[in-house]
Amino acid sequence: MKAPVERPVEGSEGGSILYSDKEWSALKSEEVPSLRILGEEVCSFPNTMDQKEKDHDSPAAPDEEPSTSSKPKSDLGEEQENIPIQSFPHEVAASLLGSEGTGIIQNIQLENFMCHAMLGPVKFGSNVNFVVGQRGKSALLTALVLGLGGKSLGSSLGLFVKDGETSANISITLCNTGDRAFKSELYGDSITVQRCISVSGSTSYKLKDQARNVVSSQETELTAMLDHFRIQVDNPSTILQQEMGRQFFQLRHDGDRYRFFLKTTGLEQRLAEHSQILERKAKSQHEIDQKKEQLEQLKNQGIAIENHIQKIVTLKENLEDLKHEMAWALVSESEKDLNDMISNVNAGDEVTVQLNEKLEASKASFTVTEKQYKTICENLQKLKEEAAALEPKCIEAKEETKSTDKAYYQAEAFYMSSQNELDNLDKIAELLQNKIENQKKCVELQEMKKQEKISTLKEKVKNFQDQEDSLVEDLKHLREAIEKDGKECSQIKKEESDVQQTLHQQQQQLTQWKEYKSNPLKRFGPQIPALLEAVDDAHRQGSFTFKPIGPLGACIRLRDPEFALAIESCLKDLLLAFFCDNHKDEQILQELMKRFYSLDSPQPQIIVSAFECEMYDLTDRAACHPEFPTVLTALEIDNTVVANTLIDKRGIESVLLIKSSSLAREVMQGQDPPKNCSRALTACGDEVFEQHYYSCKESRPTYLGDVETEIRHLEKEIDIKMAQLLAFQQQASSLETDVRKNQETVNHHYQHLKETKIRVGIMTLEISDLEEEDTSESIGLSVLKEDAQETKEEMKEIEGKMKVQKEKMENLRQLKIDAEQRYNDFKLKCNQVSEGIESLTEEENQTALEMNTKRQSVLHYEERLKQHLNFLQVKKEQLAMKKTEVEREIGLAKRICSERKEVTKSAFDLDIEISDLRKAIQTERYSFGSQEEIRKQYQEIKESCLKLDGRVKSLKRLIKLFDEAANHSSLIFQNYRKSVSLQCKLYFYSLISQWSFNGKMNLDHENETLALSICPEEEDISDSSDVQEFSGGRQSFLNFLFILTLWSVTEAPFRCLDVFDLYMDRNHRKLAMNMILKLAHSQQHHQFILFSPQSMRFLPSSPLIEILQMPDPEQEVIPLPVQAVDSEAEDDD
Repeated sequence: MKAPVERPVEGSEGGSILYSDKEWSALKSEEVPSLRILGEEVCSFPNTMDQKEKDHDSPAAPDEEPSTSSKPKSDLGEEQENIPIQSFPHEVAASLLGSEGTGIIQNIQLENFMCHAMLGPVKFGSNVNFVVGQRGKSALLTALVLGLGGKSLGSSLGLFVKDGETSANISITLCNTGDRAFKSELYGDSITVQRCISVSGSTSYKLKDQARNVVSSQETELTAMLDHFRIQVDNPSTILQQEMGRQFFQLRHDGDRYRFFLKTTGLEQRLAEHSQILERKAKSQHEIDQKKEQLEQLKNQGIAIENHIQKIVTLKENLEDLKHEMAWALVSESEKDLNDMISNVNAGDEVTVQLNEKLEASKASFTVTEKQYKTICENLQKLKEEAAALEPKCIEAKEETKSTDKAYYQAEAFYMSSQNELDNLDKIAELLQNKIENQKKCVELQEMKKQEKISTLKEKVKNFQDQEDSLVEDLKHLREAIEKDGKECSQIKKEESDVQQTLHQQQQQLTQWKEYKSNPLKRFGPQIPALLEAVDDAHRQGSFTFKPIGPLGACIRLRDPEFALAIESCLKDLLLAFFCDNHKDEQILQELMKRFYSLDSPQPQIIVSAFECEMYDLTDRAACHPEFPTVLTALEIDNTVVANTLIDKRGIESVLLIKSSSLAREVMQGQDPPKNCSRALTACGDEVFEQHYYSCKESRPTYLGDVETEIRHLEKEIDIKMAQLLAFQQQASSLETDVRKNQETVNHHYQHLKETKIRVGIMTLEISDLEEEDTSESIGLSVLKEDAQETKEEMKEIEGKMKVQKEKMENLRQLKIDAEQRYNDFKLKCNQVSEGIESLTEEENQTALEMNTKRQSVLHYEERLKQHLNFLQVKKEQLAMKKTEVEREIGLAKRICSERKEVTKSAFDLDIEISDLRKAIQTERYSFGSQEEIRKQYQEIKESCLKLDGRVKSLKRLIKLFDEAANHSSLIFQNYRKSVSLQCKLYFYSLISQWSFNGKMNLDHENETLALSICPEEEDISDSSDVQEFSGGRQSFLNFLFILTLWSVTEAPFRCLDVFDLYMDRNHRKLAMNMILKLAHSQQHHQFILFSPQSMRFLPSSPLIEILQMPDPEQEVIPLPVQAVDSEAEDDD
């Protein structure tokens, strides 16, 4: 098998390092050329770095004492020398580009870019330019970055094309005069860079000369020009765009400021180059490890081939020995089989004699059994004939017995019936006699008892009437109690129902808030998550020009959660609104909403406003109070469109938030309201005007409240409602129990009253019946006597009938006994004959079965003898053939191995061993191939080992070069970092001393922090608070000083700053303006372009200052006016 030889491929990703073709050829020839790192040779690297150091060197610091007493650590671990503070000339930090302003921007023109159909040409002055206006500044600065080949910050280039257009054009003209002009013979005194961006995102460049003729359309030409002019459009020290400017001027952490310092001074790139050297060294070391592993594998493959050859020889020798043993093993087994066959034939002859004897015995036994069967059949026929003669006689006797029994039993039944009738009449006669005696006694006592009973009943009637009167009075009081308790119970149940309904609503709200915890967007409506997902899908498909924003409530955050209800009361339904950039996006969003909102349910409001807008200047409009915030300041709003809309719709800049209602009344109604304040909102959502006070209907926030707080509040309210509900239920249950008991008492009284009335009626009737009752006992006595006489006569008649019937029964009994005797005799004879027949039948069947068995035995032995004789004849023939076969096998074995071998293994075992050996040989040959292939593979492995060994040595020499380059790069990086750090400090201390400030700059390279602090000269710098505790204006001013300091160590023909004064207060903004104007005056061949929403009419009139007023986006194809504002114009305003 051929060993793989790996050649690293340039551009691949893996364990091996990347080399060019030249490096690879040199490594193969063991000649290591000078290593190239990012286009620079290692040998020339020190000179290049020295040159860069010269380009960035700052003047030596004068030998004066510094204003700071602290000695911060340097990046090399040493203490930095004290930095004296004196006037540091700005001319020292000026660019080396020349004195003619080479590379500055002359003008910019935009066509179909963002929201502008035509903007420009915007002509810039050669020194200081202020671009002011509420809108359009971001488009101009973005066009400058993109037009010079900068990055689009993650956005697709096609998004910068104006809606409805197919492409956008950016044209930028740069000055190209002076000694450092770029290819002046081709371009002349100016170079125009034109970039065309299509709506699909594709782009193209054109570089034109002074006469607007195309010189080049290659991006590499643009890159060469920018490098020549030292323009870095992606470096924030050259162009600080709006979003990065907002972040930069709000920097508070020393680590963020240090990272910005690395990025702008180029130290970050140098550190990346050093890391790349170390990475390539690590890849080379990794490749060495891989090559060593490959070398070890190749050696193991060579040893495996040698072992394979030796193993094949051994296996073939073993195979020949097994073949010899196999030949004589077959002979031995054949001889053994022959002996076994001879023994089997002899045994067969003996079996033939035994089978003949058994056959004769079976025939004799069959003859005896056949004679017995014939005798049994004759006796059985005689008994069957006798049974046939007895059967009619037996049937006749049986019928006679049945008839006599029936006559006797009928006579006996008639007699017994007469006897029962006689007994019953006797009992009736005795009973009638007893009744006659008792009737006589009752007639005497009846009259006396009747009078006593009448008197007793009258007394009971009187008592029952008294009870009726008492029960009627008790029923009246019980009805009044039941009615009172019923009304009270109904009222409690109504209150319980109200509490139950409130509890159910609060439980539903708790469930919803818990769902909001996992998906906060659901609080703005259950359809909102699905709607936002559909909006995302439509945006990914390119349906929207700009992705809609919303709902508004999800785009704002509260600084103080206690004002949640107040802010909801202020914003109201705007919290559910969505924002679209244009009406086309609005229509698409409305179509999406129709999927999730039914026709009868209201849809969220859609507000159309251009997304490219500036934050309103609220300096003169916002309400201001030293203690209470406005709604605007109480909210964190990242999106300018959202903030401006809330200002327009709700005037949130003029609404104060005051937690206490009494304090709000005092502020708004007790005295004059604060300036620009239209109303105040309390923490409970109440609105306080100068003359009015309106209470909020809601008690808790719905959209902006803190989820955990609302959940805890609802859980507490639910517990309270549950306790109230339990108390109501207990009270209602107690009242229902009282009502039920009273009702039971009423029912009981009604029942008792009813029973009493019934008893009185019954007793009254009973008294009347007793008084009217006649003595009829005498009439009943005569009737009883007549009945007794009739009964005696019937008894005499029945006794005569019974006597006649008894005589008849005696005659029938004798006839019955005689008939039964005759039937039993016939039945006995029939049974004896039947038993004889059954016995002989069973014996007949047994004998027939035995005879059949013996007949089968005779046939069996006859067949068996025949089969045995045939089988024995076949065996004798096979014996003759086997003898011939054994003689032939002995001859074959002698030809294979002349000398007979004693073999202990069977031929089957030997055959398995031979098959295993052959498979082993085939496996070895399959694994390594033929002998020719093995020899070739062995030679290739040997050559590959030599090549890999040479490759490893070359890589080790290359790693040594990497070590030297890394050490040299690290030394130069540290020196350059120290130089840049020292230059920054010198300029910073010089700058603040000129403007009467004390301060310090501490660069800690080990912890990667850059600390700045300043204070007026009359204050002690050690007493100043931490920089993170500065006010917003002072913090922005400190970062402004930091960007000026970075300008001193970076080179560029122009500087662009956006929103640099947005976060400063009035005093710091004025001071910053003075600083930058003084710096521009000292560097008149540098260009400064400053973007600000503030008015610049207060600036002094100067030929070096240009103020450019941006038009509204709707004013298309109007050139941007450029004018200098003098003091007279300012006075007129």
